[in-house]
Amino acid sequence: MTFKKRLKNTVAAFGRLTLGAALGLGLAAAVISPVHAQAVTPPVAGAAPAIRAIPPAEGQGPALWVIRDADSTLYLFGTVHLLRPTTAWGAARIDAAFDSADRVILEISNPDDQAALLPLIQQHALSPATPLSSLLTAEEISALDTAAKTMGLNAAQMDPFRPWFAALTLSVAPLAKAGYDPASGVELILKARAEAAGKPITGFETVDEQIRILAGFPEADQLAFLRSTLEDFETATTDLDKLVEAWAAGDVKAIEALGVQPMRESSEELYQALLVRRNTNWADQIQTLLAGSGTAFIAVGAAHLAGDDSVQEILERRGVDVEVAP
Repeated sequence: MTFKKRLKNTVAAFGRLTLGAALGLGLAAAVISPVHAQAVTPPVAGAAPAIRAIPPAEGQGPALWVIRDADSTLYLFGTVHLLRPTTAWGAARIDAAFDSADRVILEISNPDDQAALLPLIQQHALSPATPLSSLLTAEEISALDTAAKTMGLNAAQMDPFRPWFAALTLSVAPLAKAGYDPASGVELILKARAEAAGKPITGFETVDEQIRILAGFPEADQLAFLRSTLEDFETATTDLDKLVEAWAAGDVKAIEALGVQPMRESSEELYQALLVRRNTNWADQIQTLLAGSGTAFIAVGAAHLAGDDSVQEILERRGVDVEVAP
């Protein structure tokens, strides 16, 4: 493949990262928040988040799976990290599974821990020695400034950002304008519920590990992500609206078609990094859980539970029976 063709494919693939943030990266609720985009002052500690009421879903609601052995029950639930507060996804069967669990497992245990995130942003997301203004054209800087102003920022404030962080930060702006809110994302709601019920909360990964996935991509690929974000800035909500509709209806095939397969077709490297390697690691951890006992409610981005390389498919290939929960 020529460099030109590879770059074109990479641009298309990174254009899916807004969807990846919503369905595949648990750090999205923190990293792409406009508050964190500034990354200049320590966050102010606030009160514990209130448990938000969830409008009831039509039909059965989002998909839910269960894995059982003699002394273990593990529920698998796909999430969306950013949602509108009005998104209807509440379901009695999901509540019952959650209530029955003696522990909750998320992608990362602390998606709202701003104090833990700040030093990682300073380490992996800022590069004052190589500012964006040295990497972008004057026209692109102008587009960056226009987009940044929708978040109360400007191009000069974002100049120290590494390209991946600038792109991920900007990707939330049109979503926020359309009513999407990290505080309404599934993880933060489940975390608040678990804390209120005294359930232990753990994570499959750390926020550091998730940040390193994006920060580890070559600069050319990060710039492709940023340019794609700027080009699609005005229309970024369209695909996410479709994905959320599919997720709330439990349509796993549509999630695969809209959010997983296009990523794989555009960039196998991105697909492997964001989904396959992580899914494989999580399947390992699930098998370790099965070797123990108890009931756990596992909630991870819905993209990880759709397609040929989903967590369920990896487990099935290893002889672990995964059933659709009633």
